Amino acid sequence: MLSAILWNPDPILAHLGPLTLRWYGLLFMSGFVVGTFILGHIYKSEKVSPRWVDVITIYVLLGTVIGARLGHVFFYDWPQYKDNLLSIFKIWEGGLASHGATIGIIFAVWLFSRNNKFDVLWTLDRIVLVVAVGGALIRMGNLMNSEIVGHPTTAPWAFTFPRDYEHLVKATADQPVAAGSAVVQYSRQPGQDAQVTAQPAGTTVAAGSLVAVPRHPTQIYESLFCVFLFVLLYAMWNRTKERTPRGQLFGLFVVLLFSFRFFIEFFKEDQVAFEQGMQFNMGQLLSIPLVFMGLYVLWRAGKNPTNPYGYAPRDLEEEPTKAVS
Repeated sequence: MLSAILWNPDPILAHLGPLTLRWYGLLFMSGFVVGTFILGHIYKSEKVSPRWVDVITIYVLLGTVIGARLGHVFFYDWPQYKDNLLSIFKIWEGGLASHGATIGIIFAVWLFSRNNKFDVLWTLDRIVLVVAVGGALIRMGNLMNSEIVGHPTTAPWAFTFPRDYEHLVKATADQPVAAGSAVVQYSRQPGQDAQVTAQPAGTTVAAGSLVAVPRHPTQIYESLFCVFLFVLLYAMWNRTKERTPRGQLFGLFVVLLFSFRFFIEFFKEDQVAFEQGMQFNMGQLLSIPLVFMGLYVLWRAGKNPTNPYGYAPRDLEEEPTKAVS
């Protein structure tokens, strides 16, 4: 049986002239592409014109990117950005936060709904299915980047991340390499890829050698949970469709996602230095109010007697008439 999976893919998919195509970017954008098909199917089923899909996708894309970036800046790394505000725009250097993305998406959906006469909770109930798919793909992008890794573990499904330089362990004198670990040797010159050498279990290495140890693949845990959320919420929507209680899917999504996020953080390494020594890290602290918000929305779901299911422009059948005129 494998003691660990050595995970060392190149995060760069291809070089296209001056452009660099990364797995993370491809998977990030794939969520929106797949999401348009899902949302188009939902809208057609409820007699809402699919033309609205392109409109809301633009709103949500902007809300996701802006919210995720500002969330990282203000929640995790404000000291680095406060004296160089222009660096906030350098998204290609990395730094996105899922809690910020959540806030950005909610604001974007509210803005879309206000501008186009959709009920905001009706829209959120449908958009969370797309968000679940996007979340699963983004976490796979994190896996391709060898980032957001878990604590060391001896579980047989553990992953060894030699590219995760921040969490390599320094070996002591005559320390044997643990099963599944990999000795990491890499050039310190900018732009050089890591030179990774996996040593058999029990091999001794020099003091100070950098070793990647088996860890929980928390990216996969979160990705699979997002897939579970999509299957659950889609089944609920498919049963009730236009009679889905207003706020039910959104409230349940938020409660389950961020309850799981709170729990899974116990298996992760700290993302930033200031989290060391905290009883609950930043990801957990940000999850708590979102869980309570979701519980409130779930408690109120469908209870408004004048608007139990929400509303949207049921304009699918109007388009042929408009085209003829």
